[in-house]
Amino acid sequence: MSLDSEDFTIDLRRLRLLREVERRGTVAATAAALHLTPSAVSQQLAGLARDLDVPLLERQGRGVRLTGQARVLLGHADTVAAQLERARADLLAFDAGLVGEVRVGTMASAVFAVVGPALARLRTERPGVRLLVREREPAEAVAGLDGGDLDVVVTVDHPAGPRSDDARYDRVDLLTDVLDVLLPAGHRLAGREELDLAELAQETWVAAALGDACHQITAGACAAAGFAPDVRHETSEWDDLAALVAAGAGVALVPRLAHPLRPDGLRVVPLAGRPPARSIYAATRAGRGTDAPTAAVLEAFRAVAAARPDGAR
Repeated sequence: MSLDSEDFTIDLRRLRLLREVERRGTVAATAAALHLTPSAVSQQLAGLARDLDVPLLERQGRGVRLTGQARVLLGHADTVAAQLERARADLLAFDAGLVGEVRVGTMASAVFAVVGPALARLRTERPGVRLLVREREPAEAVAGLDGGDLDVVVTVDHPAGPRSDDARYDRVDLLTDVLDVLLPAGHRLAGREELDLAELAQETWVAAALGDACHQITAGACAAAGFAPDVRHETSEWDDLAALVAAGAGVALVPRLAHPLRPDGLRVVPLAGRPPARSIYAATRAGRGTDAPTAAVLEAFRAVAAARPDGAR
C-alpha cells in the first residue's frame, strides 16, 4: 500500500507498539512490558513499516531509535488516540441515553400537548439528546416510521393506522383526548352545562376533513347516539372549523387538545356520560425502543403526558 493510495490506513495496534518502543528504547523492553516476545514486536513493527512503505526504526547501539517518519506518524497518533477516547465516551453516553439524535413525526396538537414540553424537559435533563421534530399527518407519520425516515411517531388512532396489537410496532399510550361539543355562542343549547349527543341530531354539522380520525370519531359517536350527522362543511384546521361554527354554519365535536381556539363567539359544552375520545400514542418500529436515546425520549413523553390533568387513562 502506498501513501497516496485511496485504501491508505493504519493498524492502530501496531501504532501503539511504536509508541511503546519510543517510551522504552528497546524492542526487548517493549515486549516485556506488553507480555509479548521480542520477535512478535519486531514482526508487527516491520509490518507497519511495510504497510506505510517508510522506515520506522534504526539501530542505535544496543537499542533502536525512531526515524523522522516515525516521529511524524506518532505526532498524529496522539490525535488519533484522543479522538478514539472521545468516540469511546460518546458510545458509552449513547448507551446511557445521554447523547443521540431522535427524529419524531407528530401531529400539530401533540406538539403543543406532549412533544414540545418533552423537548424542553430533555434539554434540561439530557442536553446531549437531539430531538428533531417533523409535523406529519397520522398516515404520513406511520409511513415515515416504516420507511426509516422517522424514529418515533406521536399520533392518533385512525382507520388506516396500525392496530394496537400490530407486532411490527412498539406502542406507548399517552393521552385520552376527549371530544366536546362546540356551539355558536347564541345557540339555543349554549347555556347548558352538558349535553346528550342525541340532542344535536337535527343540527347541521361542521367536521374535520374526511379521513381524519376525528371525522371518523364524530360519525361513530353520532351513530351510537342514533343518528347520522348532516355534515355540511369539512376542514383540516381546528381554528377554521371553529370559525365556521362561530359563524353559525353548524355544530361540531372538537378534541380538548385543539384548545384554545382563536375565534370568538363560541361555547364549548362537555358531553354527558362517556364522551367520545381519541387515543394519542407514541410508536416505534418493534425493538427500536430499546435504543437508549429513543427510550429516553419515550420516557419524557410518558412523564409529560402523566403530568397533564387530562393525562392517559
